[in-house]
Amino acid sequence: MGPESLEAKQKAAIEEVLKAYPEKAAKNRAKHLGVGSPEDESQKTCGNVRSNKKTVPGVMSQRGCAYAGSKGVVWGPVKDMVHISHGPIGCGQYSRAGRRNYYIGTTGVDTFVTMNFSSDFQEKDIVFGGDKKLAVCFEEIDALFPLNNGITVQSECPIGLIGDDINATSKVYAKATGNTIVPVNCEGFRGVSQSLGHHIANDTVRDYVFDGNVETLGDAIEPTEYDVAIIGDYNIGGDAWSSRILLEEMGLRVTAQWSGDATLKEMAQTPKVKLNLLHCYRSMNYISRHMEKEFGIPWVEYNFFGPTQTYKSLRKIAAFFDEKIQAKCEEVIAKYEPMINAVVDKYRPRLEGKQVMLFVGGLRPRHVIGAYEDLGMEVIGTGYEFAHDDDYKRTKDEIMRSTVIYDDVNEYELEAFVKKLEPDLVASGIKEKYVFQKMGLPYRQMHSWDYSGPYHGFDGFAIFASDMDLAINSPVWGYSKAPWETEGEA
Repeated sequence: MGPESLEAKQKAAIEEVLKAYPEKAAKNRAKHLGVGSPEDESQKTCGNVRSNKKTVPGVMSQRGCAYAGSKGVVWGPVKDMVHISHGPIGCGQYSRAGRRNYYIGTTGVDTFVTMNFSSDFQEKDIVFGGDKKLAVCFEEIDALFPLNNGITVQSECPIGLIGDDINATSKVYAKATGNTIVPVNCEGFRGVSQSLGHHIANDTVRDYVFDGNVETLGDAIEPTEYDVAIIGDYNIGGDAWSSRILLEEMGLRVTAQWSGDATLKEMAQTPKVKLNLLHCYRSMNYISRHMEKEFGIPWVEYNFFGPTQTYKSLRKIAAFFDEKIQAKCEEVIAKYEPMINAVVDKYRPRLEGKQVMLFVGGLRPRHVIGAYEDLGMEVIGTGYEFAHDDDYKRTKDEIMRSTVIYDDVNEYELEAFVKKLEPDLVASGIKEKYVFQKMGLPYRQMHSWDYSGPYHGFDGFAIFASDMDLAINSPVWGYSKAPWETEGEA
């Protein structure tokens, strides 16, 4: 199929999907769907789609909330702090240990990531307020877990609705004890998605970590000219560890990683590094820009998904340093290239020409494109749950062909696009996994790697390639039929 006929098919698919909506809803959703092409310079964003707008009421969205952005993404993986879900138990329980943020430490002693702390609001707390209950929570946490290095308060929806002043309660306790207490006003209903929760959490890092007295925790790290920080890597399945191996082999010193396997102290000392390495732009660009403005620390985006992007990123990072680092960078690439070539030689013949549709959060729908292409696969559709316009502009640089672009796609639309475009693999989030498997389609969960990983770096690419092969070439798909394929059969 030629480029023109392919684009026409994709646009026709969008038009057909929109026909199912009432006129007003169709007009709204049409702004969030498009066909992106690397050649079209007239488009403001990839596919010319609108993003970061309210979801159509009554339509099932895959988005998270502001609480999810703060507790589940930015603050939750910080391992030596206790993160209280302030409100009813449901949000805390649902968000507990969901993202596989690996960490080193003894859980319940000096690390607390997979533990669930909640103020467990009851009806009387909604009526009379939960400030006193929150103060008791602080006392109980410090009594039961004396090795914690701080507490964050992650506000759930009722906190904002009843007007609990978590800032005042936190300030009183922090002043009385000298402990780091971070109130985060991240009520779920704020904003249009979890993206605002990222921003709010970034602002509290600025206000309570950088501008606080956290550096007094232990001995300060003596800075060197090769210090860097990994920003926006949540160590899902060990991703940040896989990335650190490469950075440290090329002579850099990673003094902080946010926020997978992070400590409060290393976050506080990040303003001493020479370069911030930003992986998840959507969740951590705010604090990176702040450090550039206030501390003069440059930041650079990097992508460690797949060998092509990893080679490119390593060289881009090395260019910020001297010839010694640049030479070591080439040595690292030369060291791993035979291993990577062996992985590609093994799996590319099995995956060549296979088509994939992506839909995840605010980074991977563009970052993983290169990894699939390294295996000879084609991305025919991609989109984000909570991206902004600048994310879609960045997507334009990653796509290699005409691609369906969908923002905040709902269950109906995603299922309809899959039926019309007929990909060989769907790589998306958690909730839609079983819908497509019941359709008889191979599926990989790209939110937390389907209990696999890491996927970052060279070691991660070998696992990624194996997982895609296992998904697509599993014999199980020959034994299943979707209900609409059995019409007329007994």
